[in-house]
Amino acid sequence: MSGSTMSMPVPSPARGTTSKRAPSWWPSTWSRLVEVCWACLQSNLVQMANGQSPRFPAILVKLWRLCDPELEQPSSPELTLHPGQGRLELVHFHPTSSGLLAVGAAKSPLIWDTSRQDAPLAVLEQHGDHLQSLSWKRDGSLLATSCKDKMLRVFDPRAQLTPVQSAKSLQNNKDSRVLWAKDDLLLTTGFDMIRTREVKLWDSRNLSSSISSASLGTSSGMLIPLFDEDTGLLLLAGLGDKAIDCFEVTSSEPFLSQVSHCLVDNSTRGVAMVPKVVLDVMSCEVMRVLQLTDSCIVPVSYQVPRKNSGQEFHEDLYPDTVGSTPAMSAEEWWQGGNKQVEKVGLNPDRRPKPKAPPAKQMPAKKEVARGGSKEDPGHGCSTSSSPLSTPSSSADPSRSPSSTSGLSSGFLPSPSPSQSAKAIQSLLGPTSKFRHIQGAVMHRDTHITNIRGLNLTTPGECDGFCVNRQRMAVPLAISGGQIAVFERSQPGKLPDTALPTIQNSVNVVDFSWDPFDTHRLAVAGDDAKIRVWQVPEGGLKETLTEPELILQGHTEKIYSIKFHPLASGLLVSSSYDLTVRLWNLESGGEVKILTGHQDQVFGMAWSPDGKLLATVSKDGKVRIYDPRKSTAPVQEGPGPDGPRGARILWVCEGKYLLVSGFDSRSERQLCLYSADSLSSGAIASTQVDVSPSTLIPFYDPDTSVVILTGKGDTRVLIYEIVPEEPYFMDCSCFNSPEPHKGLAFLPKTECNVRDVEIAVGLMLTKATVEPVAFRVPRVKKEFFQDDVYTDTAEWWKPALTASAWLSGSNGQHKKISLKPKDMTPVSEAPKEAPVRKYMPSSFYLEEKTDEQKKEELLSAMVAKLGNMDDPLPQESFEGVDEDEWDD
Repeated sequence: MSGSTMSMPVPSPARGTTSKRAPSWWPSTWSRLVEVCWACLQSNLVQMANGQSPRFPAILVKLWRLCDPELEQPSSPELTLHPGQGRLELVHFHPTSSGLLAVGAAKSPLIWDTSRQDAPLAVLEQHGDHLQSLSWKRDGSLLATSCKDKMLRVFDPRAQLTPVQSAKSLQNNKDSRVLWAKDDLLLTTGFDMIRTREVKLWDSRNLSSSISSASLGTSSGMLIPLFDEDTGLLLLAGLGDKAIDCFEVTSSEPFLSQVSHCLVDNSTRGVAMVPKVVLDVMSCEVMRVLQLTDSCIVPVSYQVPRKNSGQEFHEDLYPDTVGSTPAMSAEEWWQGGNKQVEKVGLNPDRRPKPKAPPAKQMPAKKEVARGGSKEDPGHGCSTSSSPLSTPSSSADPSRSPSSTSGLSSGFLPSPSPSQSAKAIQSLLGPTSKFRHIQGAVMHRDTHITNIRGLNLTTPGECDGFCVNRQRMAVPLAISGGQIAVFERSQPGKLPDTALPTIQNSVNVVDFSWDPFDTHRLAVAGDDAKIRVWQVPEGGLKETLTEPELILQGHTEKIYSIKFHPLASGLLVSSSYDLTVRLWNLESGGEVKILTGHQDQVFGMAWSPDGKLLATVSKDGKVRIYDPRKSTAPVQEGPGPDGPRGARILWVCEGKYLLVSGFDSRSERQLCLYSADSLSSGAIASTQVDVSPSTLIPFYDPDTSVVILTGKGDTRVLIYEIVPEEPYFMDCSCFNSPEPHKGLAFLPKTECNVRDVEIAVGLMLTKATVEPVAFRVPRVKKEFFQDDVYTDTAEWWKPALTASAWLSGSNGQHKKISLKPKDMTPVSEAPKEAPVRKYMPSSFYLEEKTDEQKKEELLSAMVAKLGNMDDPLPQESFEGVDEDEWDD
């Protein structure tokens, strides 16, 4: 980029589009902006690190003092520092002292007093590589740094120039961030050895190992941490992500626990936390962050639901917070001072409401602000007219177009306290009854562990592994395309010795269990052949080398294979020869060849009634075939823009098609198409996140819930799909402790309806297979939840044969009820009479005589002591005969 760089401060309460006239800005004098930082204790002072041109690194630090937003901003900085230490990367104000900042110059952190422009106070020990982040401890005594050399260092700049603690704590030299949390705890965000994003918690007194950690997927965007010391909440926003995660940080186990996963509409380019004094405390707003997107700044509010929200101030939510008056000067701190910034309360009743001055008094107010910002003890904030320091600015009902209510998953509008419940519901819009769904890994006794030699390089069109009610097939990284088969009835640790396998003699491309025969496994190889294997009863006892059937016809390597959902012995396959072929396993031959694809076929899906076949291709098209009538597609429409991979399936009783793929910017997305009008394109879409793996969907037709995850992900996404606006309804997500290689689901009959399980899957990790149950929280779990469990199809039983289907016959699955005989449907549960939570006011206002009060007191004492007529326990003891006593 060439030309000048301009920075434009935007007042936080400002909403809507910016004016088309020239905004308030100041030029950076033909320099390239590298870092911007607001002063912690002065809301109108900002510092910048910049260089002489886009071709040269930043070598200057400029401090600017801003005027009120309605006035013209200064055209020159108040102060310019010349570190002279090479490239500048970071600037960070001190949290307790005025005019003191840390500067990251090349490989050395500098401590700088702005009142002494000639030289820094200290040049700390040079690092082994470029600095990546700086963070002051909350009391201002220590400085932590993270570096590209994977080292984490803690400095006491006033005691020594070398670190007081250091360790090689980071696993990857990609961008990292360090942040002080409460007490002596340090937070770092970065990437592990397999480039999975992670957050770790450290004890700054011992950096040899972290005390807690959490993984947040495989996206390439850096995680930006924001910590609120008053609540102990940590926010993590990844660059390019469309979600903000909230964790609670504690000084004891579990140290780091996730609170919510907030979905946002646009990709994140940056985030910042607003000061506590602008929060709407009467609405129980405990945190607000500003999300920077490509075109706007979006406030995201975190609120705690309380009964009298909007009417009462809840003291337990708002401890006194750090004020805005510096505790000391930079010189005092350097001489050993450790004064802390005075704390202020947030109770509006203890602070006089600020009066809006007339327009003609604006310049006078500006004079006061520029003359020095003094803290008003009554307000607990700066007297500057900056909107950031005006507590009343957050009282605007439309202050936040998005919020996370109650620190729960979701991205919801933040209503005004004065709005009625009906108005609030209209703002929230429709919500899913599965929005609080919970995923949980089942007990370790059900796991299969010690899997060795797992193949982690299966093609993108393969789901990774496949399961049925009795067993699972797992590909191994052993020559000859070997597949291990594990029985679900035999969990536990596998032996270290070699296991019997299925040997395909060629590399495995895709494989699938016959839905109507739990012993039949179809395997596609890179030699363009499909081998059908028969697993003996009880599982593999010896290695299988001869398949039951070999299907030949494709001229190039096969992409994927799918069994027909209704007809037994009918299989479809796609290949690099750009054809889709149907196979009849009863006759052992090819029966149909479907054409029309111009590039690789990413995915195929049969319609629920088994009449149609849908495909999504790399040529950017979604197609629907009626194989019995034509070999050409009957419908065709635009598909995902990205060429990286896609999946397709039928939803909403076969009326819509759901496609998971990538957009033109390689962001993962979901698109919904009407099955009757593919040519009109997607009727709805939603952006998910940035990750290299394709989202593999599982759809439950009984609940219309779709569960998605990618190979190598740690997060499982859940949506309810509805056939009208908003089409996609977000539900809670499930996070696995480590990246998984696949997630396959079992029939609905495997769900425990007494625990309100709507889906049970098997999760394949690097060395284990772990069952995961997805449950809907309900209060009356003793009743059968018939609103959740509709009659389900027996899709594990064929409706017709392949020959019958090919001849034009159709069928459908029978349906069964999942209700146990000893459970009553919740719709038939007896209606309980409402219980009065509080006694009527007359009960408390009624005057009682002294005798009544005495009687009540005695009754309460007797009730606590028990019945006085009951025998004492020792009265039932048996004595000892006289002759048994020893003399």
